[in-house]
Amino acid sequence: MGSEQERALAREELLEAVRRRGFSEELGRAVADQLRTEKMMRRMTGYLRQVRPGSEEELVDEMLAILEDRERWVRKKTAQYYNERYNELLRDGLE
Repeated sequence: MGSEQERALAREELLEAVRRRGFSEELGRAVADQLRTEKMMRRMTGYLRQVRPGSEEELVDEMLAILEDRERWVRKKTAQYYNERYNELLRDGLE
């Protein structure tokens, strides 16, 4: 995970990208607060630079898609972890 300084920089870059697209600072802060991590904020910043959404709804839809992708990744990694533990149990037994 990135440092707090890197996270703060990613947040500022996201807020600047939101302002440049003509959206409110308040919306930018709300989006950054929801995304939380440096990686997700940078992904949203890239979206704003590449796609240039025409409405607040499009921006929020992308934010929700990013959050959903992360949640899917977390579920996948959790399932992999427990599957590995289960396979170890089958292979090695309880002892």
